[in-house]
Amino acid sequence: MHNAKGDSIRLKYSLTFLFTIAVFALAAASQAQQGQTESGRKMLTKVVPAYPALAQRMGIAGTVKIQTLVLPNGAFKSAEVLGGHPVLAQAGIDALRKCKWDPAAHETTEIIIFNFHP
Repeated sequence: MHNAKGDSIRLKYSLTFLFTIAVFALAAASQAQQGQTESGRKMLTKVVPAYPALAQRMGIAGTVKIQTLVLPNGAFKSAEVLGGHPVLAQAGIDALRKCKWDPAAHETTEIIIFNFHP
């Protein structure tokens, strides 16, 4: 037998937990979309990725998250896709190759998020 009061309390706690998770996820996404990076290094030259023709034809849209290694002089060194559709990810990497960051004393890791919408 189920206790209606107990079920109600469990539901309430479950919804509170999910709401808390959603708030933290939105805060993290907002920070990333505002150009925040792990090191706080400022991007001097921002390049908007080209929306791939194949993605347009297939109706692919979404977000791509890329971790990039930036040299001390601010130039792109390498990238690793952390999430997103592969067709969109390549366009993001191509754009990052053209970006430039503030100089720093050492290499830094930057997390960049691109949003692709037709």
